[in-house]
Amino acid sequence: MALKAGPFQGCARTSSLLVAISDSGSGCARNSLNWRNDFVRLRKWESCRMEVLAQRAITPVEGEKPGVDSSQTINRTPDKEPRGSRKDLSILPKPLSATDLHSPNDGSKVRVAYQGLPGAYSEIAAMKAYPKCETVPCDDFEAAFKAVELWLVEKAVLPIENSVGGSIHRNYDLLLRHRLHIAGEVQLQVNHCLLALQGVRKEELKNVLSHPHALDQCETSLSALGVLRISSEDTAMAAQMVASSGKRDTGAIASARAAEIYGLDILAENVQDDDNNITRFLILSREPVIPGTDKLYKTSIVFTLEEGPGVLFKALAVFSLREINLTKIESRPQRQRPLRVVDDSNEGRAKYFDYLFYIDFEASMMDPRAQCAMAHLQEFARFLRVLGCYPVDIV
Repeated sequence: MALKAGPFQGCARTSSLLVAISDSGSGCARNSLNWRNDFVRLRKWESCRMEVLAQRAITPVEGEKPGVDSSQTINRTPDKEPRGSRKDLSILPKPLSATDLHSPNDGSKVRVAYQGLPGAYSEIAAMKAYPKCETVPCDDFEAAFKAVELWLVEKAVLPIENSVGGSIHRNYDLLLRHRLHIAGEVQLQVNHCLLALQGVRKEELKNVLSHPHALDQCETSLSALGVLRISSEDTAMAAQMVASSGKRDTGAIASARAAEIYGLDILAENVQDDDNNITRFLILSREPVIPGTDKLYKTSIVFTLEEGPGVLFKALAVFSLREINLTKIESRPQRQRPLRVVDDSNEGRAKYFDYLFYIDFEASMMDPRAQCAMAHLQEFARFLRVLGCYPVDIV
């Protein structure tokens, strides 16, 4: 057995060193002596090699002060060092953190799209999320989606469900059609106000305009007034129509902010039947939020399932098995293929709706439980998409 030491730059006297260790059992004394001499020479070679490596290791990089005495490593006179060779590390850019990638808390320099006119509840939700933002009204929900996609605005705030009226199905469908990400949520306490021209009393009103959902949520109050209900596209639009028409017998159901904007009097506040009337809004952006574990996060997903008995139960069980709380389950028929044909009878083939399932669950995608649940769900899902992972908003 032979161990050969190859040439090493900077230690020429050991470049041809060859250490031979005999494996034979004969001549033990001679071999032991040779082994001892070779071992001593090997240790000297290693000592020389480590000395060169140490010199290289302590050679300073550009702009860095050596950590040891420079006379032992490199001949450099501090007086002859060029000016400006040392860099001021304080001027170097600092690394980004996850918090740096979020929008400013006050919403300054952020343009936010919403559906409706100024004074709409969607605008109030946008201002709650970004107090100093520039709000941009849009004619409809899809226009708000496109405004973000076309870089006209940075965010969009759109309603997704109401505690009284239920889900806004149009926005669920648009979430799948557009490639935007849910970056947050806003829960807004709705305060419906009865508005009219200045100086008008409630008894003078014969007609009340508002969005159909707002009219339904104020059923008891409007029935007591005995007024005719007229639908409009938006609560703020109803306030604008009353202000522009000049009709003293016509009022509107809208927000207090709408009354301020359009110069109307507030005849009554909180005219909704349910005091706990809360609308949940989604904040949409082009880029997803980097999830964390420092606070409570919510994740929204959409998926479709393979046909089979108990498949939906198995899909939901992946969250229960990991103690992940589901906060929302919504099903919508697929628009592209609404019917699924299944041969499950002797008389022919049956047709069933083919559904998309939207689920919100309380867990961050940084949580290993959520990652395992998503991997498990993929065993049953034909299609799976994460719509967003974002901090939970608490009223």
